[in-house]
Amino acid sequence: MDKQQFQKRTKQLGVRIIKMTEALPNTRAADVVARQIIRSSTSVGSNYRAACRAKSTADMINKLKIVEEEADETLFWLEMLIETELMTQQKLQALHKETDEILAMTIASIKTLRKRKS
Repeated sequence: MDKQQFQKRTKQLGVRIIKMTEALPNTRAADVVARQIIRSSTSVGSNYRAACRAKSTADMINKLKIVEEEADETLFWLEMLIETELMTQQKLQALHKETDEILAMTIASIKTLRKRKS
């Protein structure tokens, strides 16, 4: 997968999460979780975009570490939605899978960059 395809994929994750939050119940808890998951999921795409413009390998690794953290946080909020029964696991399965794949590819990229650097 090339840089532009991954940029599109990480951006689409945020778009899909935003649309998913519109289906949440109108409760205080759902609102809090929705704000958090929107923030973390959209940060995945914006920080990957920043990583693509990194000035050095070290800078790119640092920016990709942020992508890793935000993707992992997005997984956390997806799990919270399921465990609090605000949404079913079945409805979130595809989003969970996509986020997990993005996280795995980001970690693999960080490892590759670290090997090249040393």
